[in-house]
Amino acid sequence: MLDPMNQIATALAPSAQPDVRICGRPVERDEEVLTPGALALLTGLHRRFNPRRLELLAARARRQREFDGGAPPDFLPQTAPVRRADWRVAPAPHDLLERRVEITGPVDRKMIINALNAPVCVFMADFEDSCSPTWQNMVQGQINLGDAVDGTIRYSDPVSGKDYRLGARRATLIVRPRGWHLPEKHVRIDGEPAAGALFDFALYLARNHEGLARAGSGPYFYLPKMESHLEARLWSEVFAAAEEFLGLTRGTIRATVLIETLPAAFEMDEILFELRAYATGLNCGRWDYIFSFIKKLRNRAEFVLPDRAQVTMERHFLKSYVDLLIQTCHRRGAHALGGMAAQIPVRDSRANEMAMERVRADKLREARAGHDGTWIAHPGLAAVARAAFDTVMSGPNQLHVPRAEVAVRREDLVRVPQGTITEEGIRNNIRVGVQYLEAWLRGSGCVPLYNLMEDAATAEICRAQLWQWLHHGARTVDGETVTAGRVDRLLAQELERIHEEVGAARLLDGVFPSAARLMESMIKQDVFDEFLTLPAYELID
Repeated sequence: MLDPMNQIATALAPSAQPDVRICGRPVERDEEVLTPGALALLTGLHRRFNPRRLELLAARARRQREFDGGAPPDFLPQTAPVRRADWRVAPAPHDLLERRVEITGPVDRKMIINALNAPVCVFMADFEDSCSPTWQNMVQGQINLGDAVDGTIRYSDPVSGKDYRLGARRATLIVRPRGWHLPEKHVRIDGEPAAGALFDFALYLARNHEGLARAGSGPYFYLPKMESHLEARLWSEVFAAAEEFLGLTRGTIRATVLIETLPAAFEMDEILFELRAYATGLNCGRWDYIFSFIKKLRNRAEFVLPDRAQVTMERHFLKSYVDLLIQTCHRRGAHALGGMAAQIPVRDSRANEMAMERVRADKLREARAGHDGTWIAHPGLAAVARAAFDTVMSGPNQLHVPRAEVAVRREDLVRVPQGTITEEGIRNNIRVGVQYLEAWLRGSGCVPLYNLMEDAATAEICRAQLWQWLHHGARTVDGETVTAGRVDRLLAQELERIHEEVGAARLLDGVFPSAARLMESMIKQDVFDEFLTLPAYELID
């Protein structure tokens, strides 16, 4: 019987002819990314690792049934030796030593140019939460990133006529592929849909590893949505196989992991250990983490959360998660990255001043806690975020801050914050959820709404809270119960408000009704959809 490395070699061998069918419509220049070499790499990775990916998704479902039955999330007793042992991840490459401010956004050309030119350390180009996975977006995004790595990317705005191109100084590029749960339905390998994660990873790596090396950088990735160290182990094996196939030195690929699920918060040490040859840090994916908290504990009334606006990072369960992440990272020589500032600059000077003050306070909190850097969603926040970290952080990072006093217990990570549920909270969740989903179905995954940049993670909080409040018969602060009838009434009223805000033509173009129907269905059905993007994905392309 073949050992695992021989299985990898066999699956990735050039003689193993790719049985790949591209189902998406042609995209201009798609031959530059859908190359024989990239498809061979993707095919080999799919054949070797997709069965394990599916097994791990099934393990998620089994674990969810345990949570539904009352089992609490907890630190794993079988991996206690890993948590106790003294080990460290590989040293960070030179262009990831300082990550003071990182900007994130989708992979369209204008965004890529503006982000790489912004006064930040890192740009995370996102194929996941801020990118609607239409075939056009996925392929064009790969083309755009290839042009960015080559330094040839340009964009001419058809409205303003302004020409965008890269400056001499550029942020370090990191790419976020899709999570393990998302398929790429437009590519079928041996009759099966490819994993979105492997598609995004393989195409970017195959096209750009040489150009990145010439530029003195490397193929760097942000890994989303993982729920266990076994899922991190799978990524580690994928990295090793891809490096072997391309003839790269072990550890050329580097990864930062988003800790954005409740189960992963209990396995931070283990996740870093599995990726120790590749890991450079962990990130507090705060919005997805709140969503995951609701999702994983959804069937238990004692874990109902108050209005989204009241669930701030000062709350005990979130502060504990942050403190544990920083302590874990610094003990292991990894960077601890803070969460997203979703605010965007606004024209009203008073409102803008208030928004910037909230950003400043949030980033000071992160810097004082010991984070090595933070996230922003708009270049206009870069100066505020940098100034906050400069106030606290004199060197390139805070790896010297051990946070040895932190002692987080299981109970700390699941303590429910006190607060209220309001009708305005219900209305806001409906309004934001429907408008985001409408934009996502039209192909836009990053949407400015009410002075905040919303993505799939914040939309998930909206619909998860509505489901939780409805299914547990929660009461709002006025004493009324959240019922299906009340949700129907408020949904109709909020659609009228959206009508007034966006205009009748857009409301009736066929996409808003689809978004409203899908949102209503996901809120009311007995079975909770694991991700809103899974049923929504069936409605695009």
